[in-house]
Amino acid sequence: MNTDFENEFNSLVFKTAELITGDTSPEMLEKIKIWAFFNHVHKSLPALTSHWNQTHPEGKAEVRRIFEEIRELNQALQAAKKPEQT
Repeated sequence: MNTDFENEFNSLVFKTAELITGDTSPEMLEKIKIWAFFNHVHKSLPALTSHWNQTHPEGKAEVRRIFEEIRELNQALQAAKKPEQT
């Protein structure tokens, strides 16, 4: 792959993580990639994710944990921003 493209794409992932969770650690960047990919596949090919969930229950539990972590971080970030917006 083109290095310039990789850098540009990584900056998109970085900004997404920053806006959604406020956390831009390397671990969170990987979680955002998993979250975005699984979310897209689940919406585009729900039968595939259903099958995968059934055949990989441990993976399903990990994806759920990642989704919940991202949701909680997003909610905390939004709550912290509310006083600033008023």
